[in-house]
Amino acid sequence: MSSPRHRFAASRIAPAQTVEDLVGVQIDPERRRGRGAGVNPSGRYEAERRLRFDDGWGSADDLPPLRTEVQEEKPRRIITTNKSPDISFDRSINPYRGCEHGCAYCFARPTHAYMGLSPGVDFETRLFAKPNAAALLERELARPGYQPKTIAIGTNTDPYQPIERRYRIMREILEVLEAAGHPVGIVTKSALVLRDIDILARMAKRNLCKVALSVTTLDRRLARAMEPRAATPERRLGALRLLSETGIPTTVMVAPIIPALNESEIERILDAAAAAGAREAGYVLLRLPLEVRDVFVDFLEREYPDRAKHVISVIRSMRGGKDYDSTWGMRMRGDGPHAWQIGRRFEIAARRLGLNRERRRLRTDLFRPPAPEGTQLDLFAERAAA
Repeated sequence: MSSPRHRFAASRIAPAQTVEDLVGVQIDPERRRGRGAGVNPSGRYEAERRLRFDDGWGSADDLPPLRTEVQEEKPRRIITTNKSPDISFDRSINPYRGCEHGCAYCFARPTHAYMGLSPGVDFETRLFAKPNAAALLERELARPGYQPKTIAIGTNTDPYQPIERRYRIMREILEVLEAAGHPVGIVTKSALVLRDIDILARMAKRNLCKVALSVTTLDRRLARAMEPRAATPERRLGALRLLSETGIPTTVMVAPIIPALNESEIERILDAAAAAGAREAGYVLLRLPLEVRDVFVDFLEREYPDRAKHVISVIRSMRGGKDYDSTWGMRMRGDGPHAWQIGRRFEIAARRLGLNRERRRLRTDLFRPPAPEGTQLDLFAERAAA
């Protein structure tokens, strides 16, 4: 019997608020194969919400599988600054918008609503690349009065997601930072970071870089379901080992910790990462801001229906009865007995393994601003060189 053809209807209704509401925005499993999100709800700024419905024709749905589309973006600035008191950096770079890794829990998903797109499947299939990022960075570092501090990369979307193989934006950024003697901290889930191990090794010798690998789980089934296009846990640990052996300072991020899903693996992940050479470690509790809640709840109902309600219940117990609490200091760690227990387990395991005994501080005194665009060589410097 053929499956029904689904058509779309637009209605002026508020975005979905319950699991039942998401039925109308679910994507056919065959179309979204290899994607983390199963739904594509309208963004919160859209005036209309689109729902699928059976038009009764009974013909097969002939929509093709979802493909990754990349649109080039030309921003005017590339360094983003923040004043958040609960994170360790005040500036960052995002070479891409959206992320093909498709992590169901990604807290960056709501940013796609600014582009008029869905934080669901759109976030991982309709991407934006910034090919002029390195040129913009060079210009911004050359501005009079610029004061160097560590630039964080990978704090929003992954700079080494699959499309980086083609665009190579991250490598160009590293070339600019190396030439300027500017410190950088990288967070990624991808073994593609090893492609740039030559630049990173040279920067590490000057104490200019750190690399953190995010390891969410050692369970390949869970990883495949939750982070479908990210590197396998084994490849991430292998990348940690090779980076460490090359002399590049490495950190493991157990992130996010999801109660009743991967929290039992905290100690095992830290054990494996320490054995691979990591010397620092951190963790972040699951965050469900805005539309992330809908995408993640749909993931739980689809992949782990036996424990979905329990997971959400425990999350709320650590968020003051809510799905999410954005209060500074609380958003990363949560509150309550269960959150306290997770924190103590992490600290005890890290102490046992000798992690975080020292926090490496990167150098800023080596910074030399690039020559401003169009600057002529100094006449006396030319004569001295001759």
